[in-house]
Amino acid sequence: MVLFEVDELVKDLEKAELEAENCIATPEIYSQLLAVYLYQNEFVKSSCSELSQIWIVGQRMWQRDWTAVHTALNNEWSEQVANIMLALKENVRERAMSLISEAYSSVNLTVLASMTGLSLDESRQIVLDHGWTIDDTTVLPCKVDKDLPSRDALTEDQLNKLTQFVSFLEN
Repeated sequence: MVLFEVDELVKDLEKAELEAENCIATPEIYSQLLAVYLYQNEFVKSSCSELSQIWIVGQRMWQRDWTAVHTALNNEWSEQVANIMLALKENVRERAMSLISEAYSSVNLTVLASMTGLSLDESRQIVLDHGWTIDDTTVLPCKVDKDLPSRDALTEDQLNKLTQFVSFLEN
């Protein structure tokens, strides 16, 4: 592909991105744009260090390197993105806690701390806040069954329908 063709392709794709319905381009457009940016060695505009830092957070999340994600998130962010990055940090921490509760019957406190980006003392506190058991350095997470209320509601709904059906048959 000639350099001129790549430049034209970038212009066309960026225009398509801006003119997309509801300002949301298709995955195909984003895939092509990302591929072309990689070709041009322009992953992130290097003139903007904050954009580079956000890109690093995304890369670490993609790699599922949670310790590195938290390290990358512990950054001084501008006023424009500080709240978003704080919310992301909390979201990543909650997802890690959810993963731990689902996947582990026991986990070392140090591992939990690295997965959540917390100190050992903060990790102890969050373990207690979640109602989990901790024995020195071993955490015994409790799996939270989030489906229980919906199952009860479904059972009540089914019982109501069954009652109506039986009542209809009797009359």
